[in-house]
Amino acid sequence: MNSPKKPANGAMALVEMKEFATFPAATQRYIRRSLDIGLKRHEVLERWSRDVIEAASIRAQTQVYHHLDTVRHHLPDDNGLESLQHFMTPLIIMSAFDLGQDRLNSFSAYRFLYERLIGAAVRPWLPSAFCASAALPHLHPEKRRALLQSISEAAVTAPGWSNRPPCFIPEWVEKVQQPLPN
Repeated sequence: MNSPKKPANGAMALVEMKEFATFPAATQRYIRRSLDIGLKRHEVLERWSRDVIEAASIRAQTQVYHHLDTVRHHLPDDNGLESLQHFMTPLIIMSAFDLGQDRLNSFSAYRFLYERLIGAAVRPWLPSAFCASAALPHLHPEKRRALLQSISEAAVTAPGWSNRPPCFIPEWVEKVQQPLPN
């Protein structure tokens, strides 16, 4: 009996790295910073804040990301509507915050971040949370238009989603000083 062929984790990690590389530098930075906050990695303020405005943004994001534990705990394991209040409301709050920071400029960047913050099981719920958050009036109308146009019909109408966990989780990389030639 043959088992179904699955891509090796290394090949999937490479695909995910390539996707990450397509995002603008500011989006990449925001995703890494958000993962440090959401996954409670490192001293976020010391690592990511370049000025008082960014420090305030990091503090606000840390406060908003307190909803992550609730979202993870109430993640529906089926299509039942009973737990949506405790799941979708905080997910939309976090999503609205992140989209309002003007660094996640597409559904693919949003999906990339949230699959890593919450896990693969959140995939079926991401199009709804993204559309709800992208349509909120706190965003400029042109920003709302660009965000909503970034989600494909296929993403919204998918009949199923992979439950494969992400393989690549981007992190801060220290710059290596090159020695000067003699």
